[in-house]
Amino acid sequence: MHSVRKKSRNLWARILAVLTALLVAAVAGVALAYPSLAATTCPGCYGLTELEEAVYTEDGLSDAQQAQVKQVVQQARQLITTFYGTRTSSPSLLICVTESCYDRIGGGKERGIAVLNRAVMLSPRGLNPVIASHEMSHVELHTRLTSGAEAVPQWFDEGLAVVVADDARYLAPKTSADRCLATPSGPLPTTLDEWLTAATKDANTYAKSACQVTRWLRDNGDHTALLSLIDRLNAGESFTSIVPPA
Repeated sequence: MHSVRKKSRNLWARILAVLTALLVAAVAGVALAYPSLAATTCPGCYGLTELEEAVYTEDGLSDAQQAQVKQVVQQARQLITTFYGTRTSSPSLLICVTESCYDRIGGGKERGIAVLNRAVMLSPRGLNPVIASHEMSHVELHTRLTSGAEAVPQWFDEGLAVVVADDARYLAPKTSADRCLATPSGPLPTTLDEWLTAATKDANTYAKSACQVTRWLRDNGDHTALLSLIDRLNAGESFTSIVPPA
């Protein structure tokens, strides 16, 4: 009887060891294949420290650099709040002031990026309120969408982020009767893959999408139109029944 119990314990120990090894291998595989996902899950594992709640950055920053990061975060959050009226999302913000840091956490050539709609990574080139609020806008929108998130086309998501960030590269000043700097001349990208292809080929893709979104907002009640859109999508209505195809 003791021998049987001992063999049973040994068997379970071996099974546990194998499962542990598989888990470690899986985690390592994710870290290698998707470093940005791993970094947003464990910022400290990638050499980042918490500067303030949900804000992570490099060690050894000067007082001036820390102040700059805090100011960017504060202004970006305010842009979200100003547009929506309230801010419901609280993404983890991974902010790099050096390119080596951004490379380490899996960043690329972009200025910033939203990761799985729960975190935002900013490169040194994106350390400003416009880029920060653009990426945070993606997270805010998808946080509010309890259903129907997949129905929102990429052009609307990106165009809305430009409007929320008040990005002067792609929109005329708010005092303008029409803020469009580039008018859409055909269908805009609906999927992420289509968006990446179009934006690579045509530098005006962001401006065209922002034009479509800002005109729809203007004609339907500005930010209250967006809040209504979110409520209707969550209630099961289709996006195209609310917003005409671009």
